[in-house]
Amino acid sequence: MLWRTKEPGFDVALAVSQGSRDYQEDSVVADAPIGASYGIVVLADGMGGHAAGDVASKTVVSEVFRQLKFECDSFLDQNTDIPALLCKAAAAANMATMKHVAKNPKSAGMGSTLVSTVFVENRLFWVSIGDSPLFLFRDGILKQLNEDHSLGPQIDFLVKSGMLDAEAGKTHPNRNCLTSVIMGEDIAKTDCPADPFEVREGDIFIVASDGLQYLDNPQIEKLLRKNRKKRSCEIARLLLASIEALGDPNQDNVSFSVVKINYLTMAKQAQKTLRSVANLQQAPSSQHAAADAVQPAVAISGKVKRESGSRFAAAINGE
Repeated sequence: MLWRTKEPGFDVALAVSQGSRDYQEDSVVADAPIGASYGIVVLADGMGGHAAGDVASKTVVSEVFRQLKFECDSFLDQNTDIPALLCKAAAAANMATMKHVAKNPKSAGMGSTLVSTVFVENRLFWVSIGDSPLFLFRDGILKQLNEDHSLGPQIDFLVKSGMLDAEAGKTHPNRNCLTSVIMGEDIAKTDCPADPFEVREGDIFIVASDGLQYLDNPQIEKLLRKNRKKRSCEIARLLLASIEALGDPNQDNVSFSVVKINYLTMAKQAQKTLRSVANLQQAPSSQHAAADAVQPAVAISGKVKRESGSRFAAAINGE
């Protein structure tokens, strides 16, 4: 008899395409073990040409992933500072890039973007440097969560202000010029929020290189809205097919990860704490003192909306 296993909580798929370029300078890796309450995605978009851009992205992805994988057992510990781990991993990748350039002077000028996510239960943390987008699709709407470290936002502001024609802004030659990048030198800007973003069941996240943005946001949004119930691998295949259908002779490398949140799991201790709170809430008023005694444990668990809501609100509203 045929049977299907339960879908994973974090349904993750990876996709890559060389596009119209002579070589691939993107790198991406993901780790979301079935049965675990965490998931990791690391993506880098290299620059510097053959034997430089691809080396840069692989160096960044390898170093960041190595750092995070060594720390993954501590992710569920509420005392673990995951944003600090992400920033540390980015700094290590920058150092590794600097050492490579020092040993290989011909690769001077190579660099890479970085966007790395850590999903832990119902929390999302990220670090990003450069213009590789982190998208959220929720309730039929697509939005970018991370900062865009390129001249694109400034050009868009000129268009919005009426100082530049919309078509000219869309095709501006400096649109993709980066204002922050990993090159083994000082990093100008790093986007790494201290507070987590609240993840909900049904959310779809896309961690991508800017090659995916040859499709505009409404196109991506429409595809996700139509296929949101499909597995992440099917969504990834459809996105790649849409890119190929454009037939753009200047199509950049494309790499991305689709992360579908089918259901959320919580650590056993957090579940036990919530059950204790529920029992106390149903108990007579004479037990209010006992309920007060358990409040510190509730705050530590981070799972009670009363306690965690204020931390998540700013991220959800994009503030």
